[in-house]
Amino acid sequence: MRIGVVVHGPNIIDSGYALKLIELLGIYGEVSARLGGTMGRTAVIDANLEDVIDISRKLVPSDSLKLFYEEKVDVIFLLNYGKSDVTGQVFGYKVYNHFADKISENDIPVIQIERPGERDGSVISWNGDSEMAHELSQKLNLAFVTPDEVYDSHIRQDDAGVDQRIVHGVSPGENIMVNSVVIGKTNSDKLTLIAEDNHIVDIVGGELKAHGLEKLGEVDLESAIIKTGLLRHAKVTPRVISNGKPYDFVVSFLDHAGEDVYRFRNSSLVITVGDDTTLISSDILYRFDIPVIGITDGDLDKVVEDGFKVKDSIIFEVESGFDDIIGQNVKREIFGDKQESHDFTDIEDVKAKIEEIIKNINCKYKINHIN
Repeated sequence: MRIGVVVHGPNIIDSGYALKLIELLGIYGEVSARLGGTMGRTAVIDANLEDVIDISRKLVPSDSLKLFYEEKVDVIFLLNYGKSDVTGQVFGYKVYNHFADKISENDIPVIQIERPGERDGSVISWNGDSEMAHELSQKLNLAFVTPDEVYDSHIRQDDAGVDQRIVHGVSPGENIMVNSVVIGKTNSDKLTLIAEDNHIVDIVGGELKAHGLEKLGEVDLESAIIKTGLLRHAKVTPRVISNGKPYDFVVSFLDHAGEDVYRFRNSSLVITVGDDTTLISSDILYRFDIPVIGITDGDLDKVVEDGFKVKDSIIFEVESGFDDIIGQNVKREIFGDKQESHDFTDIEDVKAKIEEIIKNINCKYKINHIN
C-alpha cells in the first residue's frame, strides 16, 4: 500500500505526533510525507525532519493532497493539531472540499487525524467509511467523526451568505490574520468577518486594524487563509543550518509576511518592512544564520511566541505609519525592479544607505542593534 501523508502546521510536529503517526502508518505500507502550509517548515527544520517530511515546495494543504492524488497513492492522510476540535475539524472540512474541487474523480480515501493525544481528538474519513480509519481511531483512542457530524455541528451556519465568514475556536485578545496579514484583534469567543466587493468591511466579535486592511487589499473571503492567536505555540530551541553563503554580498528585499521567506535562504542580508513581517521573517531566517535590517514603526502584533534574530541584525523603528513609505523608497532606490542587490559590501554599508533614505524623508527614527 502506498500512503501519502500531508502534515499541516507546527503544532503537530512540535508535539512529536507527526513522526509517531508517520512511523505508525509505516506498518501499513510505504509512506511519503510532505508539508501543507508555511509555518510548519520551521518546525520541520527544528525537529531535523527534512528527510522525513518534504518541505521543498510552498504548498497550501489542498495542493499537497492533490499532488498525492496525482501520484496515485492508495490512501491520503491529513495530520493536524488545531487549537481545538472545532478549529481542527473545520480546517479539515475546508481543505478537503478545496481538494475535491481540484480533482476529476474522488476515488482515493482521505483520512484526517486531528489533535492526537487530546481528549477531543478525532479521526475523520472524509470520503467514505474507511475500515482503516476506524482501526486507527481505536488504536489511537480517538473519536471517529463523520463528515456529516462536522457539517451539522460547525459548518451549516456558515452558509448564510458568501460575503461573511464565521471563524471558529477563537478567544478574546487574539490577533486575526488573513493571508498572513494581521487585520485586527478579537474581543469575543465568536468572530465573523464581513466583506463587500472583495474587501473586508466589518467584523463581529473583534476590532479591525485599518492599516492591516490596507495591506491586505482585495481578498476572497471564502478561500482566504484565516488564523487567530499565535502561529506557533511551543517554546522551541531553533536549529541553525549552516548554509553556503554567496561569494559576493547579496541583499534581498521582503515587504510582505505572506511571501515565501525560505527562498531568501541563500542571501547575505534581508531587508524587511513592517513589524509583523520583520518578526516572522527574522525568526525563520535565524535558522539559516541570515541577519535582517527591519524597518518597523512599533505597531507589533505578537504572532509567534519568540521572535529570534541573528546577531548583528538591525531594527529601524520609525514614526508611526512611515514604515511602508520608507520601505517603498528603499525598494525603489536600492532594488529598482529587482529583488536582489549586489551593490553593497556589508550590513553597515546597507544601514548607511537606509539612514540616508530616512533622513531625506525627514522622519524621526531610532536604531536597535541585536547583540
